[in-house]
Amino acid sequence: MSDTLNLLVTGGAGYIGSHAVSQLLEADHRVTVVDNLYSGHRWAVSDSAEFIEGDAGDPELMDEVASRKKFDAVFHFAGHIEVAESVQKPLKYYGNNSCVSKNLIQVCLKHKINHFIFSSTAAVYGKPETFPVTEDLPGNPINPYGRSKLVTEWMLSDAASVNSDFKYIALRYFNVAGARLDGTLGQATPNATHLIKVASQAACGIRSGVDIYGTDYNTPDGTCIRDYIHVDDLAAAHLDALLYLRSGGSSDAFNCGYGNGFSVREIIETVKKVSGADFQVSEKGRRAGDPDQLYCDPSRIKKILNWKPRFDRIDLICETAFRWEKKLNQMK
Repeated sequence: MSDTLNLLVTGGAGYIGSHAVSQLLEADHRVTVVDNLYSGHRWAVSDSAEFIEGDAGDPELMDEVASRKKFDAVFHFAGHIEVAESVQKPLKYYGNNSCVSKNLIQVCLKHKINHFIFSSTAAVYGKPETFPVTEDLPGNPINPYGRSKLVTEWMLSDAASVNSDFKYIALRYFNVAGARLDGTLGQATPNATHLIKVASQAACGIRSGVDIYGTDYNTPDGTCIRDYIHVDDLAAAHLDALLYLRSGGSSDAFNCGYGNGFSVREIIETVKKVSGADFQVSEKGRRAGDPDQLYCDPSRIKKILNWKPRFDRIDLICETAFRWEKKLNQMK
């Protein structure tokens, strides 16, 4: 098989997608990005990639794009990701996450794009009763965001069951954070609600402080515990998934996390430490749809995909996020 592949990336101008595009280009692949710039940025996509502004769920557009090139694989990053918003606007999430994915899968089957790598989420597990979370736990999401992603996993599984050449990998992200160590890319999503992003903004003086949503969870300090993964390690997992499928691997789903749980209070204190800044912390009521804790067992992805994380340090994750936030603020 050829070392250089033609790859289609949806949502490649977004936070995680842009990091994956960068690594795919560094691996000498030819990359075409389709992004409607709802939450992504044109500047985040290298000029070495072809960029098409449009909706990945537009069947006519995607049919035309797929007709022009013989793509070897698709990476599907496009989607909405805010849990709280999904509770308030569920149909928005089923429309943009599930329905867009259905349209894209149909295009892939029509044009024989047989390798599909999907951005799923740990939210498909809901509130698991055993930890760390393993992939054999049943999907039981507690919010529309998680349900919309699990629906896509089901569609991929069903499509693969009746199309023997079609293979997929669903990567179930835990909490993604941090930025490229060289400072060229990071999270620039407008109105982002992710904790490390918000705390970094507070450390830079962009926000007045950080709110803790719920202090009565069943955890040691009463705040939610999450598994944080550096964005470049996550991006590398997508390249590992591509290599696995190209080598004859079967369809599967994998947890993407380090297996380390950190509470909201621990993250806030880490950001304060690496930034050298203090900021106000306010305690609020719980948000709908937040489980007490969520951290994974990453042993399967390490064994089967041969994934080797390089940035498994919470202080490094927070430090790169803070440095990126300072740079992003200076760019405005």
